[in-house]
This record gives sequence, structure tokens and C-alpha cells, in this order.
Amino acid sequence: MAYGSESAMPQEYGSVRAFLKRWLTTTNHKEIGILYIVTSFSFFVAGGVMALLMRTNLAFPGASIVDNATYNRLFSTHGTVMIFLFIIPVLTGFSNYFVPLLIGAKDMAYPRINALGYWMIPPAGTLILIGNAPVGWTGYVPLSIQEGASVNFWIAGLLIIGTSSIIGSVNFLVTIFKLRAPGVTFKNLSLFVWSVLTTQFMVLMATPVLAAALTMVLADRLLHTCFFSTFASCGGSIGDPILYQHLFWFYSHPAVYIMILPSMGMISEVIPVMSRKPIFGYKAIAYSTVAIGLLGFTVWVHHMFTTGIDITVRIPFMIATVTIAVPSGVKVFNWLATMWGGKILLKTPMLFTIGFLSMFVIGGISGVFQASIPVDYQLQDTYFVVAHLHYVLFGGSVLGLFAGTYFWYPRITGRMYDEGWGKLHFALTLVGLNMVFFTMHFLGLMGMPRRYADYSVLLPFQPLLLPLNQLATLGAFILAFGQLPFFYNMIKSRWVGPVVTEDPWADRGPEPWRSPLEEPTAPEAPPAEAFPGGGNGGR
Repeated sequence: MAYGSESAMPQEYGSVRAFLKRWLTTTNHKEIGILYIVTSFSFFVAGGVMALLMRTNLAFPGASIVDNATYNRLFSTHGTVMIFLFIIPVLTGFSNYFVPLLIGAKDMAYPRINALGYWMIPPAGTLILIGNAPVGWTGYVPLSIQEGASVNFWIAGLLIIGTSSIIGSVNFLVTIFKLRAPGVTFKNLSLFVWSVLTTQFMVLMATPVLAAALTMVLADRLLHTCFFSTFASCGGSIGDPILYQHLFWFYSHPAVYIMILPSMGMISEVIPVMSRKPIFGYKAIAYSTVAIGLLGFTVWVHHMFTTGIDITVRIPFMIATVTIAVPSGVKVFNWLATMWGGKILLKTPMLFTIGFLSMFVIGGISGVFQASIPVDYQLQDTYFVVAHLHYVLFGGSVLGLFAGTYFWYPRITGRMYDEGWGKLHFALTLVGLNMVFFTMHFLGLMGMPRRYADYSVLLPFQPLLLPLNQLATLGAFILAFGQLPFFYNMIKSRWVGPVVTEDPWADRGPEPWRSPLEEPTAPEAPPAEAFPGGGNGGR
């Protein structure tokens, strides 16, 4: 079988109607994966435009581009879009495409539910964009209770996305546990599948908590309940705003690992192939993935160190926050050990992998700083936190995503991308990323608060804020326009790229090399009858 022959991309449709019917009614895991990926990258563009508008506004003090109210809506919707409509769904798309292939299954356990999970994303995204609620991506109360009807749309969109995530997590877990081919065990499971397995457990445990919190906010708004409200109608002290923060961060800190573990799984697939060596420390990487999943539920209070929580509560969470850096460090050292002494192929996937490793380490170190309670008191709600978050999520999740996209692009499309455009994309992304986000560390240390549209009042005390903001804005433009080669490369190569007839990453040296996707322990998946509703959607 030719390398790209299993592609789910269309060949001949005969008519637009046939094309639409195929993609609107498909239950094939590969095609659903492609739908997730394409839709998520569309939201990536929308979120990026919002970020560029914000940075342009901050190039000069005052409302230079948008007014304060519009700025509030921009940063709120930007955060929501990038987290809930881009990075989580796009990684779900790659998981949809490759998990069944990597375990030898014919499809997901519940193909129709799999399709339903995708088709909940577009209406949810539409509601969020229509609402454009100015409450931050966190939606803290009492602000989210006081604001107008836009918050109702925002909550409704998030509840739909949460439902999609929950049914998707059940589908992934059942698929991995029940539809593995004979011989595919947890001792030889792909590290990407390990990452997806852990991620979906976290989704299943954490997402209902966020859904409950949002439902209670909606009840406070529409039914005048008093879960979080402290207004006079609730007696002034019945509701508890801090309770919302506990519920929100119980989901949202595990969500950081939900957003980065699949990218780590991609990295674990790219490095051994591009280094021409077996992965170093397979068990250590697999166990550290599970450890991150478990410890991720023990650190949420570090987002709340400045809320007045008793010190005897804060200290254990500080210790847990420092501890969770250990399994991440285990991964980094094992990845470096795999590369050490290898015959490294410096193609675009490997360049983005190296970028991932360096940027993720920077983000991790700044996170350890903030684990210290006294340091967090000084850095809370400053641009230092923004820098840390983006080094982890953009420098980590997104760079890992790009590495996996280039690595698997020939497998998905049956064609090869242009290496020159890929390397240009990497160079512009790395330069822009560091210009905009590394600069924010210094802005935060100077005391510049995040979420502020105007910093003119601070200039008499910190005159360097102006040139640093202008440098960050220049970096944002480089980063934004650096994504154009990626989209041009992906779209053009799909139609005119060289047809791939063999694995493009295969070693041409004396030792044969085969793609992990072409080395299943057993070629046949269990029959559909082995699990109710499995394989063929119960048909």
C-alpha cells in the first residue's frame, strides 16, 4: 500500500452535492478528524486577529485603535476562542484521525456520537462570537452576573462545547480500552495514544465541574438564585464568589494539561523518527504522562493565592505546584536523551519540536517561580503571568501541534508540503513568539497589569513600558504574518504538492526504517460485534 493511499481526503466527487453530502454526513474517524482540524484553524485565525488588534492598541498609551469597552470584549473572546475553539478541538481532531490507526481499530467506538461531538462545535463557536461577552475568559463573578445578555450566549456556547468534550472523552476511552487490536497492550501502546488516554480521563473528570459552575452562574442571572451572588437580593452575604473560582480553576488548571499533553504525545512520535533512534525511556514518558494527569487536579488553588485563603491551605498547593514540574522534566530529559547521538533529520517537524522543547522549558521555569506564594503576590495579574501562559500554550501546545501537523501531513493528504515554506514558517514563528512574549516578562516585573487597555498612568514611573510595548507589538505582527506561509503551504500542497508514494521520513541509510503507523502488532482490529455499537456505529 502506498504511503498516502489511506488518506481520507476527497478524490472524485462528481458534484458539489455529493461533496457536501459526504462531509456533512460522514461518521468516518479520519474525515471527522479533518473537519475538527480545518474548523479549529479557522477559529485560530479569528483569535489571532483579535490578539493583533489588542497589541496594536497597546503600541501607544490611550485608546489608539479601539475604546476600552471594545478592548475588554477582544481579550475576553480571544482567550475563549483560542482555548475552547482552537487548541482543544484541533488536538481532538488529530486524536480522532490517528488513535484508531495507532491501536489497530477500524473506527471510533461510537462513530455517530463522534460526528455529533464535532457538529456541536460550530454552533457553540457562533454563540460565543455573537455574545462577545466582556467578562474575560475566566468569567469571574460578580462581573459575569452583572453584565448583559451577551454573557448568556457565552455560557450557552461553553456548555455546548463542554458537552461535546464529555461525549468525546467517553468515546475515546471506550475506543482505547475496548477496540485495541490483538497484541496492542498498554506495554507497547503508542506514546501519543498514552497522552490522549490521560487527556480524556482529565476531560471526563474536570469538564462537568466547569459545566456546573457555568450553570449556577446562569441560574444566578436568570432565576435569581444565590450560588455566587452577594447582591442585596441575596441578603448581601449568602453567595460566595470565591466558590466560583474554586470550581472554575478545578477545571481550568487541568485544562492546561488537556491542551498540552496531546502535543507532548506528538513530540514523542516525532523525535524518535527524526533522530533515527528508539524513544529513550518509554515507560518513564508513559508514567510521567499519567502523573501529570493525576497531579493536575491538585494545584488549582495556586491561581487563588491572593484571595485571602488561609496560609495552611496555600502551602500544600504551593508544594504540589512545584512537584508537578517533575514529570514534565522527566519528559524533557528523555526526549533530549533520544536526540543525543542520533542522526537528526532537521526537517520542519523536527525544527518545531526543538522549538517546543526550548519554549516549553522557559514557560515551565517561569511557572515554578510563580509557585512561590511571596513571588506570586508580586506577579499576580501582571504581564508576567501572560508571558508564562503563552510560553506554555503557544510555545508548547501550538509549536507541538505544528510539529505534528507537518509530520503527519503526508499521511493525511498523500502529498508532501513545501519544506522551504515550512522552514520560513518556523523562523518567523520563533522570532515573533519570543519578541512578543519574552518582552512581557519585563512588562510584568515593572508592574504593568494585564487586561488594561491604557497604561499611560504608569509611564511617569516606568518610562520603559512604551518601548517594550512597541517591541511586543512588532513581535505580534511578525508572529501573525508568520502564519501565512503555513496556511499557504498546507492549502497549495494539498492540490499541487508532490504525491507521496513512500514514507518521506524513512531512513535512506543501511538500516531499514518503517513508520510506526505501518507496524501494528496485528493487522486486524476486533470485529464490530466485540463491542456494542462499535466499529460500524451499530449498523
